[in-house]
Amino acid sequence: MDKRPHALVTGASSGIGAAIVERLLRDGWQVTGISRRPVTFDHPAFDHLALDLADVAAIASAVAQLAPTALVHAAGLLKVAPLGSLDHDDGAAMWRLHVDVAERLADALAPRLPNGGRIVFIGSRTASGAAGRGQYAATKAALVALARSWAAELAPRGITVNVVAPAATETPMLKDPTRATVAPKLPPIGRFIQPEEVAAAVAFLLSDEAAAITGQQLVICGGSSL
Repeated sequence: MDKRPHALVTGASSGIGAAIVERLLRDGWQVTGISRRPVTFDHPAFDHLALDLADVAAIASAVAQLAPTALVHAAGLLKVAPLGSLDHDDGAAMWRLHVDVAERLADALAPRLPNGGRIVFIGSRTASGAAGRGQYAATKAALVALARSWAAELAPRGITVNVVAPAATETPMLKDPTRATVAPKLPPIGRFIQPEEVAAAVAFLLSDEAAAITGQQLVICGGSSL
């Protein structure tokens, strides 16, 4: 019987999600990765669950047979626009993917998480507010509220809930031409955050050493918050 810890990771096909999958596999985890697109991981401890998270009604049944040790919600979508030009469909899509999906996954899986289990959401430094990114920032701020609320609920079981919030990260999302009107800001360290740096923070929060850290937002910003 496989005694390895088991993580369910969304957004596994690219960017931060893919980096988290790679890091956890390297650390000896069993990983189930959720994504719409095929993934390229060739590893005996990796399973792919093809699922369009926009179809939120399908989530509970899709994960019904899973009982992971940890949930990592890394799937993300960024649409930008200033007031006066907001696209409300874009706002609804970001809320659905970032917040509604987090709610549905946590609601389905938390009862099956073992004592000492882990939940980590990938947030954003912009959760505190950013010009031209109001709709996006609101969804990431909501993840902090969810994490703090659920951390309080799950603390008696030793289950931690945290948010890892990077600044602009070197992923395909960073180069999306649709965000040209709101260019990403280079952090003071002179480079963008690397997905592997975010994955390392997630790996730590999933570890035994992080058992006393819960309800927190860890900001990885390269000095952008200073």
